[in-house]
Amino acid sequence: MTNQLDKKSQAWSALFSEPMSELVKRYTSSVFFDKRLWQADIAGSLAHADMLAHQGIISAQDLADIERGMARITVEIETGTFEWKLDLEDVHLNIEARLTQLVGIAGKRLHTGRSRNDQVATDVRLWLRGEIDLIGELLVGLQKALIEAAADHTETILPGFTHLQVAQPVSFAHHLLAYVEMFARDAERMADVRRRTNRLPLGSAALAGTGYPLDRERVARALGMVDAQGVAQVCHNSLDAVSDRDFAMEFAAAASICMVHISRLSEELIIWMSQNFGFIQLADRFTTGSSIMPQKKNPDVPELARGKTGRVVGHLMGLITLMKGQPLAYNKDNQEDKEPLFDTVDTLKDTLRIFAEMIGGITVNASAMQAAARRGYATATDLADYLVKKGLPFRDAHEVVAHAVKTAQNLGVDLSELPLATLQTFNPAVQADVFDVLSLKGSLAARNTLGGTAPARVRAEIERHRARLG
Repeated sequence: MTNQLDKKSQAWSALFSEPMSELVKRYTSSVFFDKRLWQADIAGSLAHADMLAHQGIISAQDLADIERGMARITVEIETGTFEWKLDLEDVHLNIEARLTQLVGIAGKRLHTGRSRNDQVATDVRLWLRGEIDLIGELLVGLQKALIEAAADHTETILPGFTHLQVAQPVSFAHHLLAYVEMFARDAERMADVRRRTNRLPLGSAALAGTGYPLDRERVARALGMVDAQGVAQVCHNSLDAVSDRDFAMEFAAAASICMVHISRLSEELIIWMSQNFGFIQLADRFTTGSSIMPQKKNPDVPELARGKTGRVVGHLMGLITLMKGQPLAYNKDNQEDKEPLFDTVDTLKDTLRIFAEMIGGITVNASAMQAAARRGYATATDLADYLVKKGLPFRDAHEVVAHAVKTAQNLGVDLSELPLATLQTFNPAVQADVFDVLSLKGSLAARNTLGGTAPARVRAEIERHRARLG
């Protein structure tokens, strides 16, 4: 009797002569991680049931019973009273079994014209679509935090680096806005991924479509799977529909790029906070101390975000590897797409939330930034440009300035501290107005082209971003 009951707990029980082993049951079960898809599963089932009734495949009473049962299940899951059963393997069978328990034969009719293959593909797409929307909002929040931080520092001078060597002075605001550009591109990528994710596999059944007269476009419209013009978006090949996970890989790729941007910002925050730089301080709530060294304040949040980037990129590699050897159509391998996808979403959302708050709590040491810019002869290129405007070819000007920098280094002074007479020994075209060029503020102000670091340009960019984000 026990074996018979065990067999009946499986959707395919009639074919098998012995129950699944407990080891295999645990190994193949996904319910304890895919149950987060429950809302998508219910939404997809309700849209499918509505379409079945509209097409005359099930009765209006069946539809009413299914809707009543799903409303009860929703309450049970939300209140924590729903019993998730390992024997029922996944979120889909758990919900279907409870529905049948609640409403009887109507629950058994719900699966008409579909398979778990197209059902799970639909559920994951619906769930991911909602998560992408949340991530889009979080990306807006992070951009706004960076913009507001930048607004306070349009004239705060920061050494700009190439090869981690002082190159030219930039404003701290200009530097922060570089990350706004990165996260804006991330938002664009997410929106593009959402467009391809928002297509309906349901109705493709196991792999070949179905003989029932389904209206797949009706289901797509009910689930909001439409384009900007309101045209229903469905997957047009049943084989591809049930086996495609491009949307998951695309999302993981977009998430990885976003985390790379987070990691680059993290690296800079870590460097800037070190005693050797001393450019910034993070608020205490985003740092920790040392168990042995009482003077330490460690930038744990940026360090951990830098580490979590590897985790997210690893999930991308895992998903690509998962898919690379699969023949058409659906294979059980695809069960392994969910945990890396879920963790990628969770990691990215948590990181974006905490970074938006952390950016707002940065304290800037403007004098340390300016002193570092002076130490690196950051206005050397400005001197070369000055000589070009006096008629010297740039390559010759470059050579002249190199000699001037070498002299300043030997004397232990900045270029702006060299006497006019000394500067004139390098080229007689140098006049007293050269000191306007050699000042850090003069260097900033001179770069007033579109995309430049001049304070006026940066302020204009801040307003452009504010208008773009609303």
